[in-house]
Amino acid sequence: MAPKVTEFDRARAALAKKLDLSQRGDADLLDRFDRWGGDLIEGLQATYELTDVIGPLIDIMVDQHGKRSETLRQRDRERVLNPDWFQRPDTIGYVCYTDLFDKDLKGLANRVDYLKKLRVSYLHLLPILEPRPGESDGGYAVMNYRALRKDLGTMAELAAVAEQLHTSGISLTLDLVLNHVAMEHEWAEKAKQGDQKYRDYFYAYPDREIPDQFEQSLPEVFPDFAPGNFTWNPEMEAWVWTTFNSYQWDVNWANPAVFCEFADIIANLANHGVDCIRLDAIAFIWKRMGTICQGEPEVHAITQALRAFSKILTPSMIYKAEAIVGPAQVGAYLGEGKHAGKVSDMAYHNSLMVQIWSAIAAKDTKLLELVMARFGAMPASTAWGVYLRCHDDIGWAIDDSDAHRVGINGHDHRMFLADYYTGKFYGSEARGVDFQIEKHSGERRTSGTAAALTGIQGALERKDKAAVDLAIRRYICAYAMVFGFGGIPLLYMGDEIALFNDDDFVKDKTKRDDNRWIHRPAMPWQVAEDAAQGKKPGSPATRVRKAMENLIQARLNLPSLHAAVATKVRAGQGHGVAIFERIHPSGNVIQLYNLTETRRWVSRDEILALPDWVTDRLSGQSFALGDGLELEPYQVLWLS
Repeated sequence: MAPKVTEFDRARAALAKKLDLSQRGDADLLDRFDRWGGDLIEGLQATYELTDVIGPLIDIMVDQHGKRSETLRQRDRERVLNPDWFQRPDTIGYVCYTDLFDKDLKGLANRVDYLKKLRVSYLHLLPILEPRPGESDGGYAVMNYRALRKDLGTMAELAAVAEQLHTSGISLTLDLVLNHVAMEHEWAEKAKQGDQKYRDYFYAYPDREIPDQFEQSLPEVFPDFAPGNFTWNPEMEAWVWTTFNSYQWDVNWANPAVFCEFADIIANLANHGVDCIRLDAIAFIWKRMGTICQGEPEVHAITQALRAFSKILTPSMIYKAEAIVGPAQVGAYLGEGKHAGKVSDMAYHNSLMVQIWSAIAAKDTKLLELVMARFGAMPASTAWGVYLRCHDDIGWAIDDSDAHRVGINGHDHRMFLADYYTGKFYGSEARGVDFQIEKHSGERRTSGTAAALTGIQGALERKDKAAVDLAIRRYICAYAMVFGFGGIPLLYMGDEIALFNDDDFVKDKTKRDDNRWIHRPAMPWQVAEDAAQGKKPGSPATRVRKAMENLIQARLNLPSLHAAVATKVRAGQGHGVAIFERIHPSGNVIQLYNLTETRRWVSRDEILALPDWVTDRLSGQSFALGDGLELEPYQVLWLS
């Protein structure tokens, strides 16, 4: 009996027929299909009729493969042999807006040496694809995925910058908004003109019957300035699904043509030198009545299929999931069950960020320990994106049941954190501002730079030298937790020099209603260069820059910080002390963090997995543990 021909066999044969296997690049492509084609077929079959999607997808694959440069093909070969390139301790991330960093891509190109000297090897440029005119949700309302903001440069300039970054050992990450497009996007314009093909790219309803049914379970993302999830569009004569803003139209991922459109977009970005795609709003892309329409199973099947498509076509590219969800849900974006190791290569560790800020404010680490213990094992081929601040606000994601288990009220604690980090709580030096106040509960999120939230800005304004010193220690302690956790530490632009809040955003009418711009200041290059050269040694900028360099150097010399190994978080017996354990074959590292402004004791019994004689990898000092250690306010030790 002849062996059964599978869907994989048919797809492989269809691909092979379009290739010249005497050419190395074509043979490589087919070899990679043999490796990842099964993941592609499996992901597609979970969501679509395979015959509707596999043919067009193979055509896209062959077309984009033919456009890929030999330089990028060689990069593919190298990374197939070194798939953990982004998990290694020498991966240091930097995140910025191109125009705020230095005007445009040409300005960025002139600053690559600055990044290189900081030991950055992973650069994330926040939205640069062409947005709609005027309000654009910070660039996340994309009008054209195949062009850049005109003030930033061209796609050709992007490819040139990517090549320059690669030569300097830096990988490039860009955002790709998956859930929605700007209402001015070509697809939306054609839909408004009555083209049924493109109407089917969106969710549009002639009356409120279905939208009202969905609204019963849907939360609101921006209740203050974009209430509801549907917007009436007179040109469409329909209620259009708009999760985020009225000018951002959700696309219909149940339509296989939408999948193919985005696969081609991703391939085009990869062919311009992009190494990592940040999957923006990935949790929202599948809609199901009676749910909050976030994190549905099809989300992970689609991500698996997209990732497999990229692994076959452009394997030097990885995916990072922007999934700001709780501990119980975030693991699915790195892969669980049948999707383990097959979806995103990276995910943001939002919970760690929130818990660091919470522990500092509360001077207590019990909640930090509890929440971090809830994270299950992650696939060994993945990494966390770890950060203290980002371009977004901080949502105080404290679970009520977690709070109850440590003896506090979840609502009260969220209110406390919002008060503390806006300086309303007595004794707080923080200078954050409220963002999106929930009208019923009074709960709100917080905007502000890391330097404003840790109190450096407030203490400097009061000209209190002792308070400035303490705030800088607090700041470095918090960032040490980011650099010491494992995964890719993501340094937000300006945090290496402790940038303050910038109120000038209110002068821009496209920004004034969104106070998240307060923590998105332009880079003050004279300050940055002075700090990099060690000038003005007493300034917060220079002190923070020197401390950051020390953290980075220590990290580079610690193979135990490879992302494949998970960090165990414990609360020390001394109130306000966090202990991170990194148990690794290359040598164990125990990290101690005093998250309070007073001295704390750590007993010898708490420092497990180490001998009596240890070395602090941050200071280089070696000493005997004795009965234990007394930690100074906000002191950090990385012991090996």
